[in-house]
Amino acid sequence: MNLGDAVYDADDLLSEFTTHVLQQKVMDGDKIVKKVRTFFSSSNPLVFGLEMARKLKAMRERLNDISNDRHQFQLKLVDCPLETRVVTRGRDQTHSFVPDEDVIGREKDKQAIIDLLLDFDVEDNVSFISIVGIGGLGKTTLAQYVFNDEKVQTNFELKISVCVSDVFDIKKIVEMIIGSTTGRKPENLDMDPLQNELRETLRQKKYLLILDDVWNEDSEKWYNLKIFLMDGAKGSKVVITTRSNKVVEITSTSSYFLEGLSRDQSWSLLKKMAFKKGRETINFNLEAIGMDIVAKCHGVPLAIRTIGKVLFFKKTEAEWSYIKNTKLTDVTELKDGIMPILKLSYDYLPSHLKCCFAYCSLFPKDYLINKLTLIQLWISQGFIQSSEENLKLEDVANEYFMDLLWRSFFQEAKEDRGMNMKFKMHDLIHDLAQYVSKTDCILVDTSAKNVKEKGRHLSFPFYNVSFFKENLSTLVKANKVRTFMLAYNEWKYDQGTIEESTLRKLISNFRYLRALDLHGLNMKMLPDTIGTLICLKYLDLSFNDIEVLSSSITKLVNLQTLKLCKCEKLRELPVDIQKMVSLKHLDLNDCENLTHMPCGLGQLTSLQTLNLFVVSKGSSKHCGGLLELNKLNELTGKIEIKNLAWVKDTTSEFKVANLKEKEHLSELVLYWNLEGYDGVHAKDDENSMDGLQPHQSLKYLEVVGYVGVRFSSWLSFLTNLVDLFINNCKKCQYLPPLYQLPTLQKLIILQMDGLEYMTDGDMNDEISASLASPSTFFPSLQTLWLCGCLNLKGWWRSVDKGNEATTTSTISSSTNHYHQHIPYFPRLSFFFFSGCPKMTCMPLFPNLEEGLRLEDGSLKALEETIEMNNRGGRASSFPSSSSSSSSSFSPPLSKLKLLQLTLELESLPEEWFKNLTSLKRLEIWSCPNLTSLPEGMSQLTSLQTLEIRGCPQLKQRCKKENGEDWDKISHIPNLEID
Repeated sequence: MNLGDAVYDADDLLSEFTTHVLQQKVMDGDKIVKKVRTFFSSSNPLVFGLEMARKLKAMRERLNDISNDRHQFQLKLVDCPLETRVVTRGRDQTHSFVPDEDVIGREKDKQAIIDLLLDFDVEDNVSFISIVGIGGLGKTTLAQYVFNDEKVQTNFELKISVCVSDVFDIKKIVEMIIGSTTGRKPENLDMDPLQNELRETLRQKKYLLILDDVWNEDSEKWYNLKIFLMDGAKGSKVVITTRSNKVVEITSTSSYFLEGLSRDQSWSLLKKMAFKKGRETINFNLEAIGMDIVAKCHGVPLAIRTIGKVLFFKKTEAEWSYIKNTKLTDVTELKDGIMPILKLSYDYLPSHLKCCFAYCSLFPKDYLINKLTLIQLWISQGFIQSSEENLKLEDVANEYFMDLLWRSFFQEAKEDRGMNMKFKMHDLIHDLAQYVSKTDCILVDTSAKNVKEKGRHLSFPFYNVSFFKENLSTLVKANKVRTFMLAYNEWKYDQGTIEESTLRKLISNFRYLRALDLHGLNMKMLPDTIGTLICLKYLDLSFNDIEVLSSSITKLVNLQTLKLCKCEKLRELPVDIQKMVSLKHLDLNDCENLTHMPCGLGQLTSLQTLNLFVVSKGSSKHCGGLLELNKLNELTGKIEIKNLAWVKDTTSEFKVANLKEKEHLSELVLYWNLEGYDGVHAKDDENSMDGLQPHQSLKYLEVVGYVGVRFSSWLSFLTNLVDLFINNCKKCQYLPPLYQLPTLQKLIILQMDGLEYMTDGDMNDEISASLASPSTFFPSLQTLWLCGCLNLKGWWRSVDKGNEATTTSTISSSTNHYHQHIPYFPRLSFFFFSGCPKMTCMPLFPNLEEGLRLEDGSLKALEETIEMNNRGGRASSFPSSSSSSSSSFSPPLSKLKLLQLTLELESLPEEWFKNLTSLKRLEIWSCPNLTSLPEGMSQLTSLQTLEIRGCPQLKQRCKKENGEDWDKISHIPNLEID
């Protein structure tokens, strides 16, 4: 009799009881007086009580039998003498993940790979290099280390990195390469157009491609991929990382065999992991023990890092000796290489982290795991507990996650605008997770043969809708399963639809599910049997064709997470949604056809995620207005409020949404629908916008289609705002002052037909601030877009010239006094300026680095910026944004790396190019009147790429060898002229 099974069953029994109590509360709250034909009948509590008593008695007897067996066979509970406690670590920035900046012991290896990459004396245009070594040596890390080297970056026009892994799917690899170079993933293309696009993308470009973690040993498959990669320019390189010597034989013209770290390098890495930063002296005996420990790691960085994080908590020689002498030789089941080391790192995890880590075996290798999804799954399984009533389980789970990340169980963290994180597990760590999870967690194979009757968590790492019908009889045997998860990275809508009868059978057999993932199955309706899953806490129905949810879903009183994102046909949410009293996360992202929010939504005061709120066009007893948002003050992350133009009494309804009290919101999108709206109530909107004031902690604000003439002044007081995006507000004439927002990094203004001035303020106010200290004028702004503002005349409405008021649009280049003191953006790195033909005066941008794009607009600001050197009112050069030193100066635009021009010019002025000493890429597009290039092109010593498109006269003059402008550009390595 298995204790683990008994504990699971006892937990199911407890859930059954607590769910009944919760359902009773919901029913009593609605004052429902009727017979409910379910097992948990509110009209017959006696039957339920008797049945529960019988089950509890049987469970007690079962646990007693297990206890008796322990005594009969003289089994003892063994305590680990050095069991790790839950510790709050006193290191800098607890749980703040910082990627390793320096890679210990790999400088020589790095240089050797770089030498191979920069060796262009080879026969073929494209050559192939393998980095080969055992798992955990750091092949991927070394490849990335080389990839990001400055010399490598400047020598290759295209830099691409893709992870190949176990399945060598040529089509998928081609799609990833194209996606990496174009920034968009090819959609629904057959192999022929795909390979054409790839070859065109690489044609005559010197490229560097990293193919990471290659396992394919089939030479024919390799050849079929290789032929698509051969169109690059001479000097192109493909770097392959692999554990297999056979892969090297069939793929590469040269190879580099990566070895383990030396003894001293291993000790340096162990010290970095095991001791606090800044510790200078280490006990001699402790160092001797450490040297013995690293010897067992065979120079493998992954093993050293993981054991180092275990040793971080051990301070004495006795503890280090115990690990060396006992634990490192204790693991007899795992014979392969460094696996005993990794198993030891698991053994020393606190117990609350062990189940969280083992659960991660449900994701296939190289799967990009979403942190928030994982946290919600952990919570659904009851892995996350908190003794503090005010501490959210999500915050506790985040601590668990960061702990595992810090201990090197997770890697390759990727932030998504700071709000989210995605990560992977190293292959060997994944092997460890599968080993320790044993039969509980099953990655189901394509034949379902590995499904065990006692399996508790099932994951399906492949996409095949018909699989579930074909293997139904096998799957339903695992009727105690708690997780049913679809863990495939990609799926397609032409694979058929899961049959309702199959889905109904699965649901009816898996009554103890805590997490059910049915995303991307092309479902048109959700069976009403969903209401029988009384323990369910996590339900993912994303990417389906559901139009209306079954009303039985409201019986799921334990449900905490409901994901409906990309259910583009979904029209409405359940009418009695308020019965889902445990709901915390309602993901409605991209549910484009939702018509309204249901009445009662506002009663779900535990809601933390509600990323879409739709205002209804008409009124109905089932349609909830903005009042539903009033008490939802636990909302976190993002919310988009759509159809604000349909709000009747804007002054009162906007205010009742109570956005000002939602301090945990970080992103807010306000959308006034433009379709069919005549703007009659524009004045009301203007007066009522005060009611939409968000909390001061907001970081991202997007306003689309607002029809008022002016924005509310609260915009100036969002002192934590990082991104501001304003689009298609046709009647808006000016904005409140934004220049003192301390954290604003990105400002995007698009399609503002009525905008005449960026601010209604006086330029002198901002001049005074700028002269006093540049750090007070847009101190953090890095990205600025001004596009499609046809009537934008200037940044400021007026300048106070004594008693005379002058609009900035009337200031001419002759009024030198004003030009001397026009403020400039101290940190602006990228500026996109398009479709603003009337703009005459704006702040200057001497410190651009990332790029400048000018399209069909006034050139006044560019000319003013270039002329900054020649004015007497300022220093002849300006502080560089890339330097923290106030004494670091550089000429205007001398740091600029990208310049793109789309202009109605016949010639490009020479003075534009005099300071562009860092320019790496110049793009000249759709300039039909441009007849020649300036002589100053030869001064662009850093220029690597010149792209000319849609310039027929210039194309003729730039013909190779005999074009009149050929000598001006022949020194540029990469020329793209079309």
